[in-house]
Amino acid sequence: MAEYRLDPDSAIDVREILKDLERYRPRRRGWTWRKPAPGLKMGDFVYHDASEPLKRSVPLPPAHHFGGIDPQPAPVITTEIASGRFEDDIRRMRMAAHHGADQIMVIRTAGQSHFDSLIEGTPQGVGGVPITRKQVRAQRKALDLIEDEVGRPINYHSYVSGVAGPEIAVMFAEEGVNGAHQDPQYNVLYRNINMLRSFVDACESKTVMAWGGMAQIDGAHNANATSRDAWKVMPELMVQHAINCQFSVGCGMRPDLICLSTVPPTATPAPCVYMDLPYAVALRELFAGFRMRAQMNTKYIQSSTREATVTHVLNMLISKLTSADIQSTITPDEGRNVPWHIYNIEACDTAKQTLVGLDGLMRMVQLREDGPLRKQARELKERAVLYMEEMLSQGGYFKAVESGQFVDSGFYPERNGDGIARQADGGIGAGTLTRREADYLAPVTAHYGYNNTAQYGLKEGRDPSELIGGCTFQNPDLISYIDELDEEDNVHRRMEQTEHLRRPGSSLVKPEMEWLGDGTVMLTLFFPVEAKLAQAAALEAARRMNLEEPEVISVEIMHPAEGTRIELKGKLPFALKADELVIPREPEVLDEEQIRQAIRERPMSVVAGTVGEDEHSVGLREIIDIKHGGIEKYGIKVHYLGTSVPPEKLVNAAIELGADAILASAIISHDNIHYKNIALVDRLAREMGVRDRLVFLAGGTQVSSEMAREAGADEGFGRGTKGVHVATALVKMRKKL
Repeated sequence: MAEYRLDPDSAIDVREILKDLERYRPRRRGWTWRKPAPGLKMGDFVYHDASEPLKRSVPLPPAHHFGGIDPQPAPVITTEIASGRFEDDIRRMRMAAHHGADQIMVIRTAGQSHFDSLIEGTPQGVGGVPITRKQVRAQRKALDLIEDEVGRPINYHSYVSGVAGPEIAVMFAEEGVNGAHQDPQYNVLYRNINMLRSFVDACESKTVMAWGGMAQIDGAHNANATSRDAWKVMPELMVQHAINCQFSVGCGMRPDLICLSTVPPTATPAPCVYMDLPYAVALRELFAGFRMRAQMNTKYIQSSTREATVTHVLNMLISKLTSADIQSTITPDEGRNVPWHIYNIEACDTAKQTLVGLDGLMRMVQLREDGPLRKQARELKERAVLYMEEMLSQGGYFKAVESGQFVDSGFYPERNGDGIARQADGGIGAGTLTRREADYLAPVTAHYGYNNTAQYGLKEGRDPSELIGGCTFQNPDLISYIDELDEEDNVHRRMEQTEHLRRPGSSLVKPEMEWLGDGTVMLTLFFPVEAKLAQAAALEAARRMNLEEPEVISVEIMHPAEGTRIELKGKLPFALKADELVIPREPEVLDEEQIRQAIRERPMSVVAGTVGEDEHSVGLREIIDIKHGGIEKYGIKVHYLGTSVPPEKLVNAAIELGADAILASAIISHDNIHYKNIALVDRLAREMGVRDRLVFLAGGTQVSSEMAREAGADEGFGRGTKGVHVATALVKMRKKL
């Protein structure tokens, strides 16, 4: 059978990805950074902070105004994938890569930190994906194909934490995983894993990761999310970063692959940039030589996607001002759902749009060397140093944790007594460590610590695995690949349930948010009542629309007495038959030379304007202006009347100027005013006896062909309309007059 490759016009076939997984080998190991492309020229613009463009991608929505260009910013862009079904996450990975993501971070299922060994098989996850060899192998294999499609390496990333951390690190190295979270402090503070066990495991994990060239992200940002007052733990965060950085270097990791997971500690309505920028500057100064992974702040996110997006954009302003190396994106539905497909993509687009929009910023502005910025940054560093000194005076990290020094919400040296306290001799895995004997031997590659290979005559510096002819790092054929263990909970059964939607040629389609066939839809409603009543009304409305499992996911009070905005989700209990759907017809487009020839043979003039009390002009000007490929370039003479043009003025101008056509732009749709204005132009032209000699075209974002013709226009044009579409209609319809 021929090797499977992606077809840009076809959905990825997950069944092909699952074939022959036992024989799959990763094509590469190690983390990759984007290739800088300073002075990149795309379209009419020059970019100063860009990376190499993609071979194939999905540009931002406004790109159609700029020739479809899709510049890529300098930082690696992360998206987090966590539906619970790895087979459908593969499809999401492809979408994300086309929108600019090159770090695909797979979140582990809830509770996996507490497993004491590798999970086998691929059960459905809760709050994430079960990290198994099969899941990792399938997704890395899919990413190999997606890399070929977009023309850029994609880093695959997950978590090396918990009791089975070293085992997971080994599996990641074997399977070509490119990056991982690893921080023993995360285990201690947030998973209550025994301190000694956590740090010993980290030695092995980090050594293995170093061998595999993986980038490491620490977990210090969790103190920000956990502390009562996040902006007060900034000195502690620096100390946590310092501990993990130096510990990682001691385990053989390269500094340029050690990434600090930084999170701006505040959000509006706090003066967040004023407070968060000094912290970011202090980190860059204190940790020069290491990398910065800027993560979005999720602590304050409630349920509004708008609020979350604004927070993320402000966070990225700080990223830009301080040159973040990796830009993490948290989906704007983080506060209410396991991330949905659409929001993964929105987050990637938000990052790309913001960072590209800020391109060249630091060529125009400079961070001040005096004033509150440097003063606050210095103060934070001083507090961090004092924090470290106190920790050492207490007897080190373990003693400090036992005393509850960490995640205390006091602004050091203040103490609020609400820190996380753990016992050095307690926690998960306590008492599970054994000192190595003098003749201890581990004949494996990338092993940390004492290893008596000399007893077998192996010279110092040689790979211990030579003693057994190489381990799984050298010979992947030694890896034991286990497929599925559960007859009911496995990928094959899940895919059988959606086979009617998945098979090639199927005419059935169904909306989805998390995985194929979930039927999930989201509705936005406004009720002119108080919040509790609005929620009840929304749920009842959903039930009457026959949505299953309706759930309110966002409540925003517009005014306590005037109304409430509700977002809810539910499931459609049916699939649609694609072959029974009415497909909107594509507008017919004449060859450009045909249009020019028709105008040369019979010159044409038109009057155009935005009708009614509407001040929008951009869309119509793009249809008209030669610069934007408008109808002027075909030789059509345009009399542009401007905005807020009364319908009668359009008709009168057409009569006075002897025009052949009227172009009416109608953007505002409140109270159906766009329909009413189009209908009025038609009626006035009829009353004046000129309708039968005029071509009348209407357009706007809320205009459709059907609506415009119903209102009396000859044709209507909505989003995505180009000058050639309108010119074609003018030429063809004039022939019918």
